[in-house]
Amino acid sequence: MAVELVSFGCRLNLVESETIAQRAGAAGLADVAVVNSCAVTEEAVRQAGQAIRRLARERPERPIVVTGCAAQIEPGRFAAMPEVARVLGNAEKLEAASWRAIAGSNSLHAGATAEDPAGKIAVGDIMQVRDTAPHGTGALGRHTRSFLQVQNGCDHRCTFCVIPLGRGNARSAPVAEVVAQARRLVEGGAGEIVLTGVDLTSYGRERPDGPTLGALVAAILSALPELKRLRLSSLDAVEVDGDLRALIADEPRLMPHLHLSLQSGDDLVLKRMKRRHSRAQAVSFCRQMRGLRPEIVFGADLIAGFPTEDEAMFARTLALIEECGLSYVHGFPFSPRPGTPAARMPQVAGGEIRERAARLRQAAEAAHSRHLAARIGRPLRVLTERGDTGRAEDFTLVRFGRSVAPGQILPVTAHAHLGKSLLAA
Repeated sequence: MAVELVSFGCRLNLVESETIAQRAGAAGLADVAVVNSCAVTEEAVRQAGQAIRRLARERPERPIVVTGCAAQIEPGRFAAMPEVARVLGNAEKLEAASWRAIAGSNSLHAGATAEDPAGKIAVGDIMQVRDTAPHGTGALGRHTRSFLQVQNGCDHRCTFCVIPLGRGNARSAPVAEVVAQARRLVEGGAGEIVLTGVDLTSYGRERPDGPTLGALVAAILSALPELKRLRLSSLDAVEVDGDLRALIADEPRLMPHLHLSLQSGDDLVLKRMKRRHSRAQAVSFCRQMRGLRPEIVFGADLIAGFPTEDEAMFARTLALIEECGLSYVHGFPFSPRPGTPAARMPQVAGGEIRERAARLRQAAEAAHSRHLAARIGRPLRVLTERGDTGRAEDFTLVRFGRSVAPGQILPVTAHAHLGKSLLAA
């Protein structure tokens, strides 16, 4: 039987899960379950534990390997679970040798040590990792849309974020390797490539003479005129370079959809988060980009209930949705993560956090409904995916009332919206 993969969290984990499947398959592994965990919230870690227990109940005889950010940060937590046979770090999970070692041994155990008497843990020091190679990629929709990892790690230290502990310092894949991988994806049928990373806009900046993200995007588009669409994952607005701004304005193959890491709409909260932008800068960026490309749409991550946040501060975050004209909002309740400065700050009461998070979700749903309503009756160009669905250039989900083959770009006009999607004939 094939390796079963359960992946949590960001798109980067989806990309790396594809690499894990390739590595495990090449090593000859079969009938093993792999949980690729996320650590961004305590809820994400809890869900990984639930998945491990579920997999064990379904197939008690099948070994379970746990990896990902939560495993990197808290390997002992997962090694202590009787259902878990092996814990791999974020670097180790991408190494072919890790999977060959598992396949070539009679036991999945890594070898007992004083710190790991059960011999389950194979987790190295992620801060010592320096190389990033573009890994091949979770092609979704029968190769309609593929994710391409171009960057990993983060040099920033936001007070709420544990991810640098799981991903290490910022490092970027060389331009030539990224272009080569993008070419393989296009040749494999990808109609759209999504560039992804932990801190995408820091691409190349770990080196004084490194290329910018704008330079990388320009290189991909120049080398691959046959690529239909290029999309960017989450960006830090204040790090968007001049070359990238120009491409957003003038390059039709670069999609008019930007997801921003905003987190809050209050300046004092942003300062306590150790973010690098102010509220005014966020609003100004969206206004400037909309001036350069009127059809552009924005998404954002926003947190409710950050330590010391009061009602007025939260109200400014809610207001940011309208002021920035956000169409896609990922709203999160604050979750204190062990080892972060925010975990030691005065906490907002749990009931207040949940209530604010609910209001944030309601505001996000209302904003997305307005976005969908504004597109009814307007011409859209939709890249079709499997399941008779597709994505417009601004990432709007479109559902067809007929059978459509994936991988086409179709001109459509939506006649209604239902839930989070538009309906088209």
